Amino acid sequence: MIIDPATLLAFAAASTLLALAPGPDNIFVLAQSAMKGSAAGLMVTLGLCTGLVVHTSAVALGVAALVMTSAVAFAVLKYAGAAYLAFLAWKAFRAGAEPLGAAADAPADWRRMYLRGIVMNVTNPKVAIFFLAFLPQFVSPGRGNPAAQIFLLGAVFMLCALVCFSAIALAADRLSVWLRRSERGQVILNRAAGAIFLGLAAKLALAQR
Repeated sequence: MIIDPATLLAFAAASTLLALAPGPDNIFVLAQSAMKGSAAGLMVTLGLCTGLVVHTSAVALGVAALVMTSAVAFAVLKYAGAAYLAFLAWKAFRAGAEPLGAAADAPADWRRMYLRGIVMNVTNPKVAIFFLAFLPQFVSPGRGNPAAQIFLLGAVFMLCALVCFSAIALAADRLSVWLRRSERGQVILNRAAGAIFLGLAAKLALAQR
């Protein structure tokens, strides 16, 4: 095996704890699930995990090092991500209540949620830098191709994130059922989600390398 089983187990445990720790990604999944149901949250989760493929590949190919060392590359990604989150905040602040069983369950919305997860993850330079700092710690040069080890570690991290974020999405589904029956609850949650997105946008815009 290209990675020692004990090392892989330690990495999986660390990845699970990191996925469960409060952060932009799982808060985003929670907010979307509460507003639009568990299906939307699961699609966001798949989008976020797809974005992790990009970050894993970047680390394996050395591209993430460019983001870490280039102020311009870091700033471009950072402000693109912040602008997207600010756009989501604007949409949430403008959103009103939806009738029970409306567009929240539409397949087109699921596709939008999936793409939203990808964009949010890929445009966050902190994820690229985190992967660059975290994954190589578990790579053993004596066990073969480091790039292959990075891809394996990335796959394990994605699996842990998928399980944890899916659990969060499903747990928020009960809240979603109640909210879709309460117009006032929907409006309040939309405003709360807007505030969350705006806060995440500000945090990302102020992030330093």
